[in-house]
Amino acid sequence: MTLIELACLITALAAAITGGTLFGFSTLVMPALNRLPAEQAILAMQSINLRAPRSLLMLPLVGSALGSVVIGGYAAIRPDTAARGWLLAGSVAGVLAFVITAAYHVPRNNALAVVTPHGLDDSQQWQAFAVGWHRWNHLRTVAALVAACLLVTGVLRG
Repeated sequence: MTLIELACLITALAAAITGGTLFGFSTLVMPALNRLPAEQAILAMQSINLRAPRSLLMLPLVGSALGSVVIGGYAAIRPDTAARGWLLAGSVAGVLAFVITAAYHVPRNNALAVVTPHGLDDSQQWQAFAVGWHRWNHLRTVAALVAACLLVTGVLRG
């Protein structure tokens, strides 16, 4: 196994872990929060958002993005082979999952952090946050899982 193949497999594993975690959010956490009263949902999500940036999830999330950049750079200069397209596509998907997180989720999480629940508009604030957040979470979930599949395919085709 070459160094780049090992890097691809480690990046694919990191992307799969990221995608699996995000899948759990889409299928378990957000539906559960949506069943709570808005005030409780806001407080719970604020607590999650305080913990998430300090959690071990950051290793696969950031690691898969960095690995994707390296693999994408390698694939861009690699001679045209069957693996090249798979690696480029996997790299783009891996970076996309991180970009969605940084560009969409982080700003919304930061905006939710300053919301003081216990108001009359808790329900409106929660719905405004949760609907878009949940939809975009589906997209980053798919991007991370697709990245994992494409990178592994690239290794197998190489």
